Amino acid sequence: MIISSRPFSRLILAAAISVLAGCSGDPTTDLAQYVQQVKNQQRSAIEPLPEFKPYESFSYAATDLRDPFTAPAFSHQQAAVISDKPASSGIKPDFERPTEPLEEFPLDSLRMVGTLEQFKDNWALINDTDGTIHRVQPGNYAGQNHGKITRITDFEVELTEIVPDGIGGWIERQASIAISE
Repeated sequence: MIISSRPFSRLILAAAISVLAGCSGDPTTDLAQYVQQVKNQQRSAIEPLPEFKPYESFSYAATDLRDPFTAPAFSHQQAAVISDKPASSGIKPDFERPTEPLEEFPLDSLRMVGTLEQFKDNWALINDTDGTIHRVQPGNYAGQNHGKITRITDFEVELTEIVPDGIGGWIERQASIAISE
């Protein structure tokens, strides 16, 4: 059986005509109606921009004062000024002696890491926050409160600190640095 190409071509022609007939008219009509609808909507008022105050620059003129971005450096001379107030007891730090390396660090940041004994002298090994290990013995100073090492045991270093009492004088306070594990 041979299929005639005539009925098939007529079918294709009819389908093409119906497709073209569906596309008749202006395709932008819906778009034009939407644009007109948006244009007809009520316009809202735009508030004016707020007025800004002009920038006022600040000139830092305190060049003779300490730089506020660096940590303050304390020395015995600064503490001596505080000690000129009337003291309630005879206790006060020795501001004339030279400071020792472990006096730069707060006492709670120091760690005891061991002990040494040489010729019946006991030494403690103290690790500071920089990782340096210091060898100390009774009579040395450590901590920022004039802490004098009084005794060294296998497990701790005992100190006597001299701290302000809050009313212009000084008091002694016991402290220790325990061995860290």
